[in-house]
Amino acid sequence: MIEDFLVVEGVAHNYNFRPENCVNPRIGAAIGEHLYGLHKRVSGPEYTLERSTYMQGAGADIIGRALLAESQTDVIAYHETPIYGHFRDGGSALGFGLEMREKWPERVLIYGAVSPLRPGALDRVDELVEKHRVNALKLYPIDVVEGRVTALDMGDPEICFPLFERARQHGLKVVAIHKALPVGPGPTSALGMSDVEAAALAFPDLTFEVVHGGMAFVEETALQLESFRNIWVNLEATSFMAVYAPRRFAQAMGAFLQAGAAERIIWATGCDAVHPRPAIEAFWNFEMPRDLIEEYGLPELTKEIKADILGRNFLRMHGIDEKDLRERIRGDEFDTTELQEPWGGRVAPVDDALAGAR
Repeated sequence: MIEDFLVVEGVAHNYNFRPENCVNPRIGAAIGEHLYGLHKRVSGPEYTLERSTYMQGAGADIIGRALLAESQTDVIAYHETPIYGHFRDGGSALGFGLEMREKWPERVLIYGAVSPLRPGALDRVDELVEKHRVNALKLYPIDVVEGRVTALDMGDPEICFPLFERARQHGLKVVAIHKALPVGPGPTSALGMSDVEAAALAFPDLTFEVVHGGMAFVEETALQLESFRNIWVNLEATSFMAVYAPRRFAQAMGAFLQAGAAERIIWATGCDAVHPRPAIEAFWNFEMPRDLIEEYGLPELTKEIKADILGRNFLRMHGIDEKDLRERIRGDEFDTTELQEPWGGRVAPVDDALAGAR
């Protein structure tokens, strides 16, 4: 918690850049090195995970405790990812989320991954819900089909709509889609927002959660937020800009707030992409630049709006009663204001961390 406001991590991952997990080891290694450079830049020396642990996957216990014991985070949404074109396990395997939920069942939700472009997608939805009891679905905008890099069209009535219908039949309410942030080679057009509105229009009772909202396509995203009440944004990676590019962060947040979306913005860091604490504290202390408020009429980012973004919006999106949640986690091992050392002491040597850090 932060000043008695609940904090929800909207995206947690367990990255796996081991050579045997990379479809193309050269590309997989390049993606891993790029993300580790960003990790150091955002985290700074004090919060940079040692390289070997980061590249091979930190694991459920390290990631879970980085969030629940070492930061102000109270609840985790673990995202499995279907980046099968680059990683054999999809990039963030489901099993680690299941392990987290087994350890801390009151504090962990799971987004299950599915690629609509692959055979058996509908069966995969059934498995995710019936066997693994996931809370939402996670899609990726690019896959490799029969050896060809292929973009996913969220508005395709033959490819995607049956999947959304199956999710609805199972009672799922949220479908998350990775956008804006490239992960390896692929058409940048697939990272854009143009196809999300077709899905939102066809399925008004589903919520489409745009992950990495604001990293790119800010104006397009804001227009869709203004037009569709069932489009939300998730700030994974965008939240990093509160640390290293606060003016860019202000412009993105200002556009979303001007669109009337203050109650449809979800906090996330993507841990173990970075340690969550520096980003949470940078956001909590962030203020809109006065010149942007005066020149462009951007709204203030008030404490109440921050509290909504950090936790209340996520709980409302998933129909979770805050009072009941507080009762369920009261008195457990993480019900304390004392924060432990970063990564359980697995911090990189200072000279390594400084390379590419802030």
